[in-house]
Amino acid sequence: MSTFPSVHHPYRHLVAVALLLLPVLPAWPQSSPYCTKHGRMDRSRINVGVYHLQPYATDEPHIRDLKDCGVDFVLCMRNERPALDLLHKYGIGAILYDVLPQWWPKQKKNGQMKDIYPMDMYLKAAKKWKDHPAVWAMDLGDEPSALDFPHCADVMREMERQLPNQFIYLCLYPNYASVTENTADEALSQLGTKTYADHIKEYCRLIPADYLCYDYYVYSSKNNVNKVPKYFENLQVTADACTATNRSLWITLQVNSKLPELWISLNQLRYQAYTAMAFGAENIIWACYTAGWWTNQVVDKAGNKTEQYPKLQQVNKEIHALSPLYMKYRRTGTSFVGFDNTPWLNSSGIQASAEHTDGCFAHLHATDHSPLVVGSMLSRQANATHAVFVCSADDPNDKSPQQHTLRFTTAPGKTVRAHGGEGEIPVKQIDTDTYSLTIQSSQGILIEAL
Repeated sequence: MSTFPSVHHPYRHLVAVALLLLPVLPAWPQSSPYCTKHGRMDRSRINVGVYHLQPYATDEPHIRDLKDCGVDFVLCMRNERPALDLLHKYGIGAILYDVLPQWWPKQKKNGQMKDIYPMDMYLKAAKKWKDHPAVWAMDLGDEPSALDFPHCADVMREMERQLPNQFIYLCLYPNYASVTENTADEALSQLGTKTYADHIKEYCRLIPADYLCYDYYVYSSKNNVNKVPKYFENLQVTADACTATNRSLWITLQVNSKLPELWISLNQLRYQAYTAMAFGAENIIWACYTAGWWTNQVVDKAGNKTEQYPKLQQVNKEIHALSPLYMKYRRTGTSFVGFDNTPWLNSSGIQASAEHTDGCFAHLHATDHSPLVVGSMLSRQANATHAVFVCSADDPNDKSPQQHTLRFTTAPGKTVRAHGGEGEIPVKQIDTDTYSLTIQSSQGILIEAL
């Protein structure tokens, strides 16, 4: 029997209650105007990117392997025409780092970008540029201080006027750039703001881009007990900023390893991708495909595919399979269900709940009370269609993967369908408006209420 109110208690009352339960977003400033030029990137789908395609992996067999791995674009690519020709042949985009002056600041240079790289240098670089159909964007730099956001914004606007087929790419710090042990002066020196939340708020106030991109590497140490909560805290801050300012969330995740003895598993790739998608991520970027930083890349320095290749190929296949349905919706909020007896939210400030309720879905939980990250989603069309994206987040280290049962209730009269990376997932109807389905550890499932 449905646990939604009967006709004697109108459904609108439940909606009002559910909306009150959603997190209150701060009053985020709007960038005005956004640079919304998409150029050659198809923003109607999830795009999967990778960092680094070194010269030893730019012949045709390697480019074909890149395509077969489900990669849509390459970052930190060089302006090398034969390689770009092959990328274009296989429908892979490039974001070039060696055309515009690159701002990768040291702390002592924060706030000095305008003096070191004045606009005239960018104008000269743009005049020399000869277009290539594989090039989607130009990289402006990496992890700027908020003190340099005003100049970044000016350069972004001007370069997107000068380069008619490209947008400007900029990647931000993760929240562990400023650790809690830092003094206020140290945080200001690195981030240009007192807190990471202020750093993101300044980006939204100043940078005229309709996306926000940053990187986070959960598995960059042997012990990720502290990294996972900060990962979720980081997602909460950036995703809420994107939701409030109508931006697209892009995130760089980890396929290689900092420690040679650690190899990221397929389920750990899924865990990263699907928790990010529960926060509405629309571009998933993996570091690193070839040598860039760290070790255990997808293609080693001899040009050979490692054990990471089939893992990355599989998770990218799943992401692309989910993309058409996923991109029909936009994220409105994210909740953490069943995390109370885990260390995965420790010191994050994030509140867990026993169930997820959002006005269309109610009482969503795992029957064994295992943790779930649940993103509420609303149709981009004006048809009031709702969905949730659920990741089973019980096993980030892939030590003991299990099968769980989800149970939930929907608003009356809805048709429920569930989709995973391998296709449609059977949904069992328990009674009029109550349903259940099975989910594996680290799996992501999109559930629609039509």
